[in-house]
Amino acid sequence: MKVFISGASGLVGGNCLKHFKEMGWEVVGSYFSYAVEGTVYYDTLNPGHTENFDVKGFNPDVIVHCGALTHVDYCESHPEESYEKTVQSTINLMALAKEIGCRMVYISTDYVFDGKEGPYTEDAPVHPISIYAEHKLEAEQLVLKEINDALVLRVTNVYGDEVRGKNFVARIVEQCINKQKLTLKLPYDQYASPANAWDIARAMYLLLRDGKGGIYHIGSTDYLNRVELALRVLSYFPDAEYDLIPISTEDMKQPAARPLLGGFVKMKFSNEYPDFLFGNVDSYLRSKFAK
Repeated sequence: MKVFISGASGLVGGNCLKHFKEMGWEVVGSYFSYAVEGTVYYDTLNPGHTENFDVKGFNPDVIVHCGALTHVDYCESHPEESYEKTVQSTINLMALAKEIGCRMVYISTDYVFDGKEGPYTEDAPVHPISIYAEHKLEAEQLVLKEINDALVLRVTNVYGDEVRGKNFVARIVEQCINKQKLTLKLPYDQYASPANAWDIARAMYLLLRDGKGGIYHIGSTDYLNRVELALRVLSYFPDAEYDLIPISTEDMKQPAARPLLGGFVKMKFSNEYPDFLFGNVDSYLRSKFAK
């Protein structure tokens, strides 16, 4: 299978690029603002850019869209930029997919829900409560409507191996390794199901291999709040120096609303792939730091 990955310099896209290649697929991954070895340039907001990789010439069977503006609070105060980088970029890739006649994968989020009745199954009613969430939902619905056999994977609190180490778990690990004191003010009432990007890549590979379409929730065996997640990571660094301040979401006064009971029930995927073993934060950290 031939796959073009938009946003392959990021966490999910980078893991997909690596895994798909290991499984023998012909894969090209792109970057926009941050070049990573083995990726090509592609600007999803300027499909006619002269430096863009020739996706049509590559003629992929699937376009995987991993790029987006993920800073939730920034999106709240910059709605036009949020729309451009989340919705318009998706519309542009959809047009490309239609021209080529290929399938498309869109990476979405649990923020499409309001967080009142999570964790969520795929058929739960959506109710976005922030600009970021509205735009992610609009994009995923467009893909499902316009692209035949499109695949939407909803993920949240993604962690794992990443060149830039931007994810929450990686940032804590880096500071611990560098023996920096951490000051963490974290909400104790925001719950989610963190997923390793490697598991997301492995799951996506199976779904694409088997021609699956529609929405799938991808989680792990963890369901915990941000304080618990931080403490889980810190437990692997007994000498770490830190101040951890649990706080309610209301008291944090974040510009964008967050779903409190978020996360997923991954029963649909697990029923179809009962022998797929998801990892969790502990298994990921043990593989790297346990002695």
